[in-house]
This record gives sequence, structure tokens and C-alpha cells, in this order.
Amino acid sequence: MIATLYASVAAFLVLVFQYVNVIFPDTLGYYYSGITDAIRQSEATLIIVFPVYMFLSWLIGRDMAAAPDLRDFKLRKWLVYFTLFISAITIIIDLVALIYNFLGGDLTTPFVLKVCAVLAVAAAVFGYYLWDLRRKSVAPSGITRAAATATAAVVIASLVAGFFIVGSPASQRARRFDMQRVADLQTLQSQIVDYWMLKEKLPVSQDALTDSISGFSPPADPQNGQPYVYKPGEGLAFELCATFATEGDGSGGVPGYPRMAYPARPYGDQSGGDTWAHGAGPTCFSRAIDPELYRPQGKPAPAL
Repeated sequence: MIATLYASVAAFLVLVFQYVNVIFPDTLGYYYSGITDAIRQSEATLIIVFPVYMFLSWLIGRDMAAAPDLRDFKLRKWLVYFTLFISAITIIIDLVALIYNFLGGDLTTPFVLKVCAVLAVAAAVFGYYLWDLRRKSVAPSGITRAAATATAAVVIASLVAGFFIVGSPASQRARRFDMQRVADLQTLQSQIVDYWMLKEKLPVSQDALTDSISGFSPPADPQNGQPYVYKPGEGLAFELCATFATEGDGSGGVPGYPRMAYPARPYGDQSGGDTWAHGAGPTCFSRAIDPELYRPQGKPAPAL
């Protein structure tokens, strides 16, 4: 029971933290997909572990009501005291972090929300188990039933909130398909630029990019297997087109919430950013190769 309690508390706090990260994105954040992965992991843990904790709590409470001497079981008392100790230490560290960041001028909204979440959960655990340790009657009471109902309601609300913040499982799958489409278009773009640098001309079609030696073949839509659309234009201009299932910014961001900000990236990293922003449905991305930036191999650089 204590083990499932710790797992449930940790999963709940991670879930709340990720919701805060989505609603108040950090300008130093890199990967939105890491947030959604953490949300899915926390939700999966809560869905399985929390009901086990509630069932074990009920089962142990029933046994102690039938045999009150079980309340004096040494291992039980040791685990309860240890839980109180961990909760108290968590509250103290949480408040120290709050004051430390306040004195440093780093008291941001996301940090305050996370501190409040940790403080509320640790205080609730500490208060309930301190009361449970001191109470004389072992029979279920209105307080235990109210605590169980309130806890279940909060956990269920946190799980339901995920559907509104990051979408349903179906929408998450559709968004991952779109992220793969963006990655495929980035690969095609890199191959087209390499083709120009080697042959000083654009490929007439995607089939020209196929290379039996390197093993490269143009990627296809991951959902329906259809090839992406490549349209050579005037000069060194071209377009890459795909049909997307959802609206996105090229990084898997959630529509309706601020896009995760991206810091400067290493040279050659084309992921993320507005250059791959797309709506739901067919979308084309216009590109033009700058011959001064991407000079054909073997051609000397212009004299300064």
C-alpha cells in the first residue's frame, strides 16, 4: 500500500508539472514530445497504480477493523512514520526552494504552480496519515470516506484534464503521424539540396533521389503509404507537399496553447520552428536554394 502511495503521488505530481509546462511553456524547452511522453507515462501509472492503492487501503482498513491489534504492527507503524518523515522533509524543501527562487528573482508562474502542487500533496499526505496514526477508533469514519472520495475526484480530474490539454489518444496518434510527415519532408529537403550540390541541378522527380548504393529511397506517408508531392519550380525553387491530419507548428505543439519556444540550434538542424508550420489538410512548403550558401562541390568560394 505504501509503495503504491508513493508511486501514485509521484505520477500525479509529474502529471501536474507537465500540464504546467504545456500551459506555460519554458523558453528554454526543446522537445514537446518529451512532455507528452511524460504525461502518457504518468496517466498510465495513475490508472493502474492508484486503484490498487485505494483497494489495498480499503482491504487493510477492513482487516484492522476486524482485528484492532493490527494497528500496533511494528512494520505498519514504521512505514507510516517514514511516510510522515518524507512528507515533512518534502514540505520543508519545497518552502526553501520557494524562498530561494523568490530572493533570486526567479519566482515565475510555472515555478509557483509546481511549488503549490508539491506543497498541497505533501501536506495532504502528512495530515491524513498523522490523523490516522493518532485516531483511536479503527472503524471507517466520515473522514476516511471523505478523504477517499476527494482523492479519487482529484486524480480523476487530473486524468480528464489531459484530454483537454494534450488531446485524446486518437488525436495524439494523429499528431505523431504529422510529426513523422514533417521529419520525412525534412529528409527530402536535405536530399534535394545534396542533389543540387552534387549535380548543380534540381531533381526532376523524387525518383531521381533514389540511390541503390547508399540505400536511400524517398519516404512515403506513414499512414497511407502515398508518396509526398515534390514540385520543381523556377530556377532553384521547389515545393514539398503533404496532407496533415492536425494543425501544428512542426514540433508537435498543441493547438490552442503557446508554442514551445526553441533556442538557437546548431548549423544544419532544420527541425521545429515556423518553417514547418502547417494546418490540417494538404499543405505545401516553398523552398529556394541559395547557391551562395549551398555551393556545388568542387566550385571554389567567391573571392572577397
